Amino acid sequence: MKSFNTFCFLFLVPVSMVFSQDRITGKSFATRSEIITTHAMAATSHPLATQTALDILKQGGNAIDAAIAANAMLGLMEPTGNGIGGDLFAIVWDAKSKKLYGLNASGRSPEKLTLEYFKKNNHIKIPSHGALPVSVPGCVDGWYELHGKFGKLSMKNILQPTINYAREGFPVTELVAYYMQLSAKFLSKYPGFKTTYMPKGSAPKKGEIFKNPFLANTLEKIANEGRDAFYKGDIAKTIAKYMKENGGFLNYDDLKNHTSEWVEPVSTNYRGYDVWELPPNGQGIAALQMLNILEKYDLKSMGFGTTEYLHILTEAKKLAYEDRAKFYADPDFNTIPVDQLVSKNYADQRRKLIDKNKAAKTYDAGNLNDGDTIYLTVADEEGNMVSLIQSNYRGMGSGMTPTELGFILQDRGELFSLKEGHFNTYEPKKRPFHTIIPAFVTKDGKPFMSFGLMGGGMQPQGHVQIIVNMIDFGMNLQEAGDAPRINHMGSSQPTGEEMTNGGTLHIESGISYETIRGLLSKGHNISYALGPYGGYQAIMIKDGVYYGASESRKDGQAAGY
Repeated sequence: MKSFNTFCFLFLVPVSMVFSQDRITGKSFATRSEIITTHAMAATSHPLATQTALDILKQGGNAIDAAIAANAMLGLMEPTGNGIGGDLFAIVWDAKSKKLYGLNASGRSPEKLTLEYFKKNNHIKIPSHGALPVSVPGCVDGWYELHGKFGKLSMKNILQPTINYAREGFPVTELVAYYMQLSAKFLSKYPGFKTTYMPKGSAPKKGEIFKNPFLANTLEKIANEGRDAFYKGDIAKTIAKYMKENGGFLNYDDLKNHTSEWVEPVSTNYRGYDVWELPPNGQGIAALQMLNILEKYDLKSMGFGTTEYLHILTEAKKLAYEDRAKFYADPDFNTIPVDQLVSKNYADQRRKLIDKNKAAKTYDAGNLNDGDTIYLTVADEEGNMVSLIQSNYRGMGSGMTPTELGFILQDRGELFSLKEGHFNTYEPKKRPFHTIIPAFVTKDGKPFMSFGLMGGGMQPQGHVQIIVNMIDFGMNLQEAGDAPRINHMGSSQPTGEEMTNGGTLHIESGISYETIRGLLSKGHNISYALGPYGGYQAIMIKDGVYYGASESRKDGQAAGY
């Protein structure tokens, strides 16, 4: 990360050089128009995953079937962000019951790994890679929970396209190739990684045909034998044996005892729109807290990309993330004051702490009683909509690649704190704090938008920027995602780190120098960064018509019929 002062010339580039096209309609920063259709829509971070979702829909499957198929395909084609070694969260609008359902398919820490082990071995934090941050992968169980409640086609039909591509091979896209080559530099030392992801001696390059026959075999077994093949059968035994041989603690019983949880989504009303997120152990309610704080400001009058707006947005983020650091954790181990955190009265109290003229260096969490990733969305002609996010954490995950299974185990356990007395302190059989969050918007009790914006701590602040872009600044679905973003980093964390210097505000090109100068004058630390602005996909329904949008910063596609 370079400071703004060193590289200020980057922000003085003429606008004509920043934007690559002149559009007849829409905002100057928009990369394309929205996709508009009537029957069905899918938006994912890979074109072939989007096409797979549409194929499943055309075969008579519904949005849930298509979402599972697309997720499986992304696990193969975008292993830099997700896979069956990771966790899953979803929000589903069921057209029949006219109701939202939330699924938390995150895994727990190993039963045999204790806090004392980390202390005894002088760990100040849980390592990023290797055996210690591995938690139970919840993805496959999440698929079967979704399918059991809502699915139509058989899992064999749903997983077959990915099985075929895994055996026959597919050309690797530009961004995925970049991240695979980057990951290989530090993950290739872990057993099984080279065999699976570097079969020719190096990570695949853009356009190179890549095959994963091990994953094909694993998915075929899951399709034929069900979720128990993964959690109780040969796959579970292979994972347990591999982990034991390589110094890990995740064992067969951890996998056998895993369960997902259906949860009630949580909402706040923002200017007439109900925005829905899932409750902790995820970070979704931070977006709701931010929106509650922002609601009393006249953002429309401030204008998009102005100093006044970005200052208030950043300060609202800092406030919400202090609560995130203190309270967000596994609700099975703590009483999380969710209702208080997302209340309008609490937002009124917190808003008073914001100085319109000065960036805060520190904020305290509220005084309350009680105590890299892919995103996809699919909608079908019956009106069902799915908002699904799935991840290994840290791109390709822990690096631990179980023998000939074709996937990497996640390193989500890194997000526990090792400080005693914290809501998120490491304990056996506990779900870690999670960054991945799906989102949904309803209006007057009807579905309006299914969307997400992946990218670690960027996600809640990204969700807020999308909502504000559309509701306050009048952007369409694609423009809301293409618009230049900010990403504030350095807030206090659920892992124990504390903000002492106000953090750093990273700003995408396209934000004017006048704005940056104004933010500097308010005391913000301004910088730029390569790629932390998230990956957005969205579907909106209006008057019976679907609108789709896909992230221009990724390799994705929105498409429908």
